Amino acid sequence: MSIPRRPCRLILNRRHGVPGVAVLPEAAYQRARLEIAGWAGYRPTPLLPLPEVAAAARLASLHYKDEAGRFGLGSFKALGGAYAVLRLLQAELARRGVAAQASAADLAGGAHRATAREVTVTCATDGNHGRSVAWGAERFGARCVIFVHPGVSQGRRDAIARYGAEIREVPGNYDDSVRAAQATATREGWFVVSDTAYPGYTEVPRDVMQGYRLMAEEAYACFTAPPTHIFIQGGVGGVAAAVSVQARARWPQATPKVIVVEPERAACLLASLEAGQLTTVGGDLDTLMAGLACGEPSLLAWQELERAAFAAMAVPDAAAIDCMRLLARRTPSIEAGESAVAGLAGLLLAAAEPFGRAVLGLDASSRVLVFGTEGATDPELYAQLIDVGSSSA
Repeated sequence: MSIPRRPCRLILNRRHGVPGVAVLPEAAYQRARLEIAGWAGYRPTPLLPLPEVAAAARLASLHYKDEAGRFGLGSFKALGGAYAVLRLLQAELARRGVAAQASAADLAGGAHRATAREVTVTCATDGNHGRSVAWGAERFGARCVIFVHPGVSQGRRDAIARYGAEIREVPGNYDDSVRAAQATATREGWFVVSDTAYPGYTEVPRDVMQGYRLMAEEAYACFTAPPTHIFIQGGVGGVAAAVSVQARARWPQATPKVIVVEPERAACLLASLEAGQLTTVGGDLDTLMAGLACGEPSLLAWQELERAAFAAMAVPDAAAIDCMRLLARRTPSIEAGESAVAGLAGLLLAAAEPFGRAVLGLDASSRVLVFGTEGATDPELYAQLIDVGSSSA
């Protein structure tokens, strides 16, 4: 069982291991973990062994963290955006003198509904983050407006709108929609709940990333010996940084090598590691891996990954389709969306080549973890892509 060989880029991080700042404080993570684990519907998502794929890639083991069932939203993002909405509402209610310590149960039960509805949360999205923010806003009582760019599919827009959010399209790419959300929020007195941090805006993205750490910890708790390698999606870098922080917290003496994988048309983290500084990539960022179509890294994520990422890869869209089909056709099948399989694609492309195996240290003793960060969040597109009669070229 394998995927076709595809051209890809791979660079090592020359600053790997350099000391840096603590991006995600441990006490704040423990607060996030206890809060989210107490929500109705919470359960750890499964960690699935893929022994046949590991054997084909000449690895000791391969495990896939399957986020398709997370809170019914189909994505790990449910852990971050909704938690950040809760934290923001709690702070705003306290600031207004309405409730010094409003609980999630209070807000979900409508105890402060009138005041909560005066708060409008907003963000830009390629699909999954906006869905989480909209779900959190509906759950805890806030108004929600989500900004999208023309490349966001109708299926993903509809999934967000089902939670009562208003959808606004703006021209350009994802980064343009981020700027539009911020400009409108500033003008209207709204609150941005973004997973992208930038100078002057870090606390909300920090809450988002703390929520993501719970996904990583669920996976890590299943290992008796730590993985040797973790391949994780890029995007703005928030989930990759959260996975990295939690790996160092869990295994300080045997931290796995973290390899960040991005679409070749939106590889801002690879470009940043290559340049040795935070770097933005331009263009329309046109990639099938819609959740990773980001041209500008998050500041907080960069502060972690510039020293903790072992390497970065950029993979073609065709490799994502290959991996979606590989998982869909195995027994039992795994439903993985386009952005879910970037890490798996990077692993399999690297493991198939002597250079990739050598520089990453992949061999028959390697224990690898990948994160399947979403299910079929656009079911119609998913069905088209895994159709056995269509070409992945």
